[in-house]
Amino acid sequence: MLNTYREKTAALLEGSGHFYKAGKYLDLFLIALIMTNVIAIVLESVPSLAKQYQSEFLQLELISVAIFTCEYLLRLWSCVDKLEYKHLSCSDIKKRIKYFFSALAIIDLLAILPTLLMVFITFDLRFLRVIRLLRIFKLTRYSRAMQLLLAAFKEEGSSLLAAFFIMSVVLIMASCGIYLLEHDVQPSKFGSIPQAMWWAMATLTTVGYGDVVPITAAGRFFGGVITLLSMGMVAIPTGLLASSFADQLRKRRDAFNEAVLHSLHDGVIDPKEKEHLEMLRIELGLSHTEANQAIKMMSSQRAHALYCRHCGNKL
Repeated sequence: MLNTYREKTAALLEGSGHFYKAGKYLDLFLIALIMTNVIAIVLESVPSLAKQYQSEFLQLELISVAIFTCEYLLRLWSCVDKLEYKHLSCSDIKKRIKYFFSALAIIDLLAILPTLLMVFITFDLRFLRVIRLLRIFKLTRYSRAMQLLLAAFKEEGSSLLAAFFIMSVVLIMASCGIYLLEHDVQPSKFGSIPQAMWWAMATLTTVGYGDVVPITAAGRFFGGVITLLSMGMVAIPTGLLASSFADQLRKRRDAFNEAVLHSLHDGVIDPKEKEHLEMLRIELGLSHTEANQAIKMMSSQRAHALYCRHCGNKL
């Protein structure tokens, strides 16, 4: 039972338990508000529209920031009753600090920070207005795919850093090589190593804009080698992310399967266990179809395990 307002607020914001439907409607409202804000920020960059609808854009911004600020403060207040923080053996302040530095909390803060800074800073900072587009990353909270991608980045962080370090070394080597081969014949394009880095970056990422190209025989041969090498360079981080993404999805399904098996220890899933599995399904971001398939599969496996595969008698 949820006895305190803080527990009820946490359940509503997370859309769990009895607050599943209400939380779902709240999520849909926030998603619509985020998309409206993104469209408004894009349209505001058109000078004629910005001048004609200046007051409307300002009202939308103020209302949105007020709602996002309330949401942020409520999440910060009630985070101690979230499932992932509730059982931690530390004070509420430490739990809130842990939540404050989490990825989703930082995204929520960035969604309101530019407008708050523009209120306190008198001169116009255009880059702060553009940063408001970071508000679109709030959709990460409501997107299963984005949550899996963030988890993949977190788990493969060290491997990705190693891959980008290798790419940086190759980038510098490619820039130095093309500089030595082309700077005498094309001083305007390969006059320095930093200038040569533009060609190296376009080649290593397989973009190949074609605005800067080697013209000597040695330069073209070197460019061909770098182009072939770039295919493997781009594939490394892509393969790491794809593998980690699939692994995160498998882990979530395995965690739900284990919970189903634990609920089937007495042969049936009672209403309390069903409610627990539903909360776990929402937390893991699994669909109803995946959850039902897991329950059927685990029930079938347990039913087969109760009978001897040789004689068919019940064990």
